[in-house]
Amino acid sequence: MHGCPVKCSWCDSAGTWHPEHTPDELEQIDPATLAEDAFASGCEIVVLTGGEPAIHDLMDITHALRIRSLPVHIETCGAYPLRGEFDWVTLSPKWDALPLDETLAEAHELKIIVEDEASIEKWVAELAGRYQTDQVWLHPEWSLLNDESRRAEGKKVLSRISEWVKEHGSPYRAGYQLHKVYQVDQQGSGSRPLVPLGGDPSKGV
Repeated sequence: MHGCPVKCSWCDSAGTWHPEHTPDELEQIDPATLAEDAFASGCEIVVLTGGEPAIHDLMDITHALRIRSLPVHIETCGAYPLRGEFDWVTLSPKWDALPLDETLAEAHELKIIVEDEASIEKWVAELAGRYQTDQVWLHPEWSLLNDESRRAEGKKVLSRISEWVKEHGSPYRAGYQLHKVYQVDQQGSGSRPLVPLGGDPSKGV
């Protein structure tokens, strides 16, 4: 879904919000049409993502999907109240838009983006006692292993994730963005570029 006020410098979906990477024309499609297209595709679930989908009122689209018996998942940073009916909530918190307690309470799983060796400890301290889920995925920040200049840092992050999971066990799990390995982003322009956006305030990041 289009739009995101969080604007992570390493965003992998710049086409949903960044002025240099959004399409020249955006088409608004009504919820019933979207739901019917999803149903006709034969998909087993629908994941609402973005951008940040929770900035939108999702009641109409989730209702349209549910009456077609399609389970609805959402991935959100958790900083905004959820408006819709969801079967599964993945909450991936961001430092620039910390999650609300009410949204954390609805999460079925957490997905922590590990930006550096200290990230896990920082998030554990920030979220302590605020969630009930028994699934906490630790994902390396996606560009670390794709940017040659940061490859050594990326290997340290992978090692830290592995060490943490082996030391602490449940609820922690080591994750990875397999759609990057399979180059799903290359099938369309919506998730490009495949490099970090950088930190240029004049460009909105």
